[in-house]
This record gives sequence, C-alpha cells and structure tokens, in this order.
Amino acid sequence: MNVKFLNPFVEAAYEVLRAETGMEISRGELRLEQGMYVTDDVTVILSLVGAVEGTVFYSMNRSAAVRFASIMMGESLIELDGLAQSGIAEIGNVITGRASMKLSENGYESNISTPSLILGKGASISTLDYPRLVVPLVTDAGSVEIHLALREGKRGLKTPQIAVPSAKAVSG
Repeated sequence: MNVKFLNPFVEAAYEVLRAETGMEISRGELRLEQGMYVTDDVTVILSLVGAVEGTVFYSMNRSAAVRFASIMMGESLIELDGLAQSGIAEIGNVITGRASMKLSENGYESNISTPSLILGKGASISTLDYPRLVVPLVTDAGSVEIHLALREGKRGLKTPQIAVPSAKAVSG
C-alpha cells in the first residue's frame, strides 16, 4: 500500500474521534499485514473507488463499541443495539468521508461506499492481493484499529477521441 494514503486517514480519525468523544487519542505501532483480515467483535467496512481503491476496516471489541456509542449519543448504553450499531457505522463513514476529501485535495479523488457492519469475532475477509496497513488508535473508551487495504486506482484514462468529419469533407 502506498504510505501517502495513510496520513489522510490518521488525520481524519483523530479529528472525528476527538470531535465526537472529546477524548485524547494516541497512535499505537503501525504494522503491515497480508492474508485474510479476521474481524474483531465489531467491524465497519467501507470501500473506495477511483484514484484510490480498496477497502477500509474499522475494528473494535464490543465494550469499546458500546462506550463509543454511549459517548456519541450522550446516553448510557448497555448493549450494542440498533441505534449504537448505526452510530458506530456512521463514525467509520465520517472518518472515511473526511479522509476521502483530504485525498481529493492531493489529487486522489475517490468515491466511498455506504458502510457495512459485521458483528461477531472471527469472520475471515480476503482483501485478495491488497496488503493492509494497520493503524491502532487508543482512547479512554477503548481501541480502534484501522485496516487500510488501499492502492492507487486507474487515473488519467482519457475517453477515446472519435473523429467527426467536417461539413466540408462530407460535402465534397
């Protein structure tokens, strides 16, 4: 994965998590993983298509997800109900959207998918031949791991030019 795609996601995650939770965030040790991605208790998945393409996973355990949702909703939640699930999916959506805007400012315009949420630990997801750069973020509410399986997409493809005869050439 091209490391220049890392900073927009880290910056966006810091901005969004700090704004939504008011907590300090620290970054753990970056690592590169290949092979299957194995889900944690709660995983938000989004895809990017365009000048940057691939998949982003936001992974956390259930207690961290409930704590994040509680803080964001301003309620004391006990379980990861539908409202909490929606809040967690939306946080991944907002981080990815903000990162996508930052990428666009650097000439890498891409579209993002709607978020999907996987509940349950241990599901294996193939990112095919995309290695994943893993960014652990630690807060008082718990940890979130961002898995970036991204690469530069097809850029600069021009539409074929079709020659249109001029009126003079047609008439004679």
